[in-house]
Amino acid sequence: MRELVFALKYAPGNNAIADILADNPETKIRSLSCHVSANNLWRVDHVTGGERALDELTETVANAEYYTDCLARRDCEADWETQVLDRTDDALVLYSYWSRTPSCTSIPHLALEHFGEGLIFQTTWVGHRYEWRIIAPDDTSYHSFRNAIEDEIGDTTGVTFVRVGDTDDATPDDGSPSLTPEQDAAMRAAVQHGYYKTPREIETYELAEKLDIPGSTLSYRLRRAEAQLADAYVTDHAHSPHLSSPDT
Repeated sequence: MRELVFALKYAPGNNAIADILADNPETKIRSLSCHVSANNLWRVDHVTGGERALDELTETVANAEYYTDCLARRDCEADWETQVLDRTDDALVLYSYWSRTPSCTSIPHLALEHFGEGLIFQTTWVGHRYEWRIIAPDDTSYHSFRNAIEDEIGDTTGVTFVRVGDTDDATPDDGSPSLTPEQDAAMRAAVQHGYYKTPREIETYELAEKLDIPGSTLSYRLRRAEAQLADAYVTDHAHSPHLSSPDT
């Protein structure tokens, strides 16, 4: 099997869900199941976060202008429904179903058209970054699919292809570092709250309290993310005249 991992990056104001997640960096949406046919899409998602963010998400997905995973920029007049399957103070399970229209398409529909049936989808959405992982047959070629996504999203969304390759030995597609969703959320929260500013605007324990995780966990996630970003920078600038050899 082969996998493709890529991420959509929504510009502020272009996706209501992304804006809510960006305002609530501790909130994450993870797919439990995602399926597609030629004319329909249905999926189940698990959302974790604060009560206020979950309330906002519940209200937004019930709005007539929201269509799960539709890449159209405006109302595409799809037949759709979103139901809350379960709700607690810090978690939400959503079921979504919609029927495709001529003006409405999605990443699973594009994948079905280019790769055929038998696909597996995994998604993680944190802030404005919506990461997809697609598992497809060994003989899959991703070039036309990549072009189709870039053509479909226009200028409202950026897309970064993280890696493509065999599922047991995936290699980077463009050299970009791939942080885990937890590392990504920690890094975004740290930047948003001024953790990396000089002087520092928030301490580790304070940021950990905002994210409702132990301080040691936050420190570990930030260190791992920083290490990956540093390695990627040095690799990308291996021939820079400003980087001297350790022996010089």
